[in-house]
Amino acid sequence: MYNTILFDLDGTLTDPKVGITKSVQYALKKMGIPEDNLDALVKFIGPPLANSFQEYYALDSIRAQKAVEYYREYFAPFGIYENEIYPKIPALLERLSKDRKSLMVATSKPTIFAEKILDHFDIRRYFSVVAGSNLDGTQVVKGEVIQSILAGIENIQRDQVVMVGDRKHDIIGAKANRIDSIGVTYGFGSFEELQKEHPTLIAHDIEELFGLLMS
Repeated sequence: MYNTILFDLDGTLTDPKVGITKSVQYALKKMGIPEDNLDALVKFIGPPLANSFQEYYALDSIRAQKAVEYYREYFAPFGIYENEIYPKIPALLERLSKDRKSLMVATSKPTIFAEKILDHFDIRRYFSVVAGSNLDGTQVVKGEVIQSILAGIENIQRDQVVMVGDRKHDIIGAKANRIDSIGVTYGFGSFEELQKEHPTLIAHDIEELFGLLMS
């Protein structure tokens, strides 16, 4: 049974599609790259931003970092709140908390933004730790974020820790830290993407996720 549960944020606790895609669109426009189709930018949800700008728009590392700065120009005042919490998440967190599970957030999003989002949806109180990346672009890899959390847990028993997330990066990060993982298909990663990385378990909805976390 899992006693410590690490949750990804985007695509796992909340649906940030509108805010993230609009922020990416804004950044691309500032870089001189027009993109009218917001759905084409959904692939930016989950992975580190600079990596995605490099991979999908062939920006070098310097221009990719500039694009991240432009992204934050829109995201900080507007995009951060163009976000919705998945309807059954508050009840899930309440049930897990009552069962004395230790809940934490592990996200590639900067910690300062993650904290604001959790406060906005009034779910910050459920988490003993919120860990994300740094604004200077360090600790963006999910495995590094997970490692930073585990380093702060005394007498850790890795077989009682699980990472819950919707993208392959969550599964890869969990494996790198020798903990179990649960892929969720209600977010932005497909079943095929998750299955390819061989997560410990897969949940198709929040009720199924609760059952897996309690079994």
